[in-house]
Amino acid sequence: MPYTIDRLLTGATMAEAEERTRAALAAASFGVLTEIDVAQTMKKKLDRDMPAYRILGACNPKMAWEAVQMEPRVGAMLPCNVILREVAGGIEVSAIDPVASMQGIENAELSAVAGQVRDMLKAVVAAI
Repeated sequence: MPYTIDRLLTGATMAEAEERTRAALAAASFGVLTEIDVAQTMKKKLDRDMPAYRILGACNPKMAWEAVQMEPRVGAMLPCNVILREVAGGIEVSAIDPVASMQGIENAELSAVAGQVRDMLKAVVAAI
C-alpha cells in the first residue's frame, strides 16, 4: 500500500513549491505546526550535503480533535507530514496517507476519520 500522496511540480523552485503548498494547506484549514529543513540539519549535524528537503507538519484542528477524542495516543502519529524535496525534474510534494499511517490502530471510527483526512490531503496536493 502506498503511504504517500505525491505530485511533481516541474519548473518550480523550492520557495515557490513551499508557498503553493502552504497556500493549499491553509485553504483546506490545515495549519503548519512544525517545519524542518532536513538538508540544513544534515549539513549542520553530519557535514553532509543533500538536495533541498523540507518537512512541514500540517494539522487540521477539527480532524485532530476528533481523532484524539477517539484514540488519545494517536497524537504520537500527528501531525500529518508533508515533504517537499528537490528531485530530477522539479520539486516533489508528498503528503502522508493517514489511512496507511493509522493501520496499526484497530479503531473503525478512527479509520473513517483517517479516510476523510486522506481525501482532504489528496485535494491539497492536487491544488498545489
